[in-house]
Amino acid sequence: MEAIRTIWLFFQDQILGMKWMNALIGNALTAMGLSLDSIIGGALQFFIYDTVKIFVLLSVLIFGISYIQSYFPPERTKKILGRFHGIGANSVAALLGTVTPFCSCSSIPIFMGFTSAGLPVGVTFSFLISSPMVDLGSLVLLMSIFGAKIAVLYVVLGLVIAVVGGTLLEKLGMERYVEDFIKNAPHIEAEGQELTRHDRVQFAKEQLLGTIRKVAPYIFVGVGIGAFIHNVVPQEWVEMILGSDNPFAVILATLVGVPMYADIFGTIPVAESLLYKGAGLGTILSFMMAVTTLSLPSLIMLKKAVKPKLLATFIAICTVGIIIVGYFFNAIQFLLI
Repeated sequence: MEAIRTIWLFFQDQILGMKWMNALIGNALTAMGLSLDSIIGGALQFFIYDTVKIFVLLSVLIFGISYIQSYFPPERTKKILGRFHGIGANSVAALLGTVTPFCSCSSIPIFMGFTSAGLPVGVTFSFLISSPMVDLGSLVLLMSIFGAKIAVLYVVLGLVIAVVGGTLLEKLGMERYVEDFIKNAPHIEAEGQELTRHDRVQFAKEQLLGTIRKVAPYIFVGVGIGAFIHNVVPQEWVEMILGSDNPFAVILATLVGVPMYADIFGTIPVAESLLYKGAGLGTILSFMMAVTTLSLPSLIMLKKAVKPKLLATFIAICTVGIIIVGYFFNAIQFLLI
């Protein structure tokens, strides 16, 4: 058992976490005459290490996920979802959302396509919630920083929010609040041609390059903010605003995250720095969920497809769910860290 634990820790620290690279970058900066204890040296080490690590992990993940995704084109996915009913359909939709490497804005056209194909609105919203919040990429990156227990629990609770949120929207009869042009959109059933292995590899490459181009700015900005927090912002400030002594920290972090727009890969470096500075674990994860699921640009896009009552209900359900998850993580933080 001890051997398994040792192997797992090595995998988590050296393969996923790439601690060896952090040491290598530190040694290189020291050789250049920079002190790692200085603001500039520490910030440079954080920025280079986190940027390279995220891009390497992201590239491997997106290529692998996209290759698998090539076996599930939209028409086949719609047929799979159409076989399930009730909470089972919501669960399958949420799980499918985890294997789609999309941000919230990218998920909305797929949501619109599913809705126009006649899938229940609750099922499509379960997909829409889970896709940006709990994809497989976030699971691996969270494991590399926070460890397996926190990463897995984050994904499980994110899926719960997606399933419960979609189920509630369906029970409330929100189908009538989808815009008519979505419900009445022409839908053509077409069988896609069988792809060769070369086609799948090409598809995975295109998805990888497209995703990297989209998320790269947010990664650079996120790592830059993380480096600033890690090396410049006093720990006392973070603890005072987002620490466990502030009972409203989770609510504040959620509300602050909503108007922002970033991919989860850009928010993880910020989360890492906030945790290091003493912010509550649940507070940080609530911020991440709010940024990725309820970003203002995605809500503006969604407003074109649904009527105000459905949009407001969706925001309310997600916000309440995210806040509950945040307080839950803060309550059990002593068991996880």
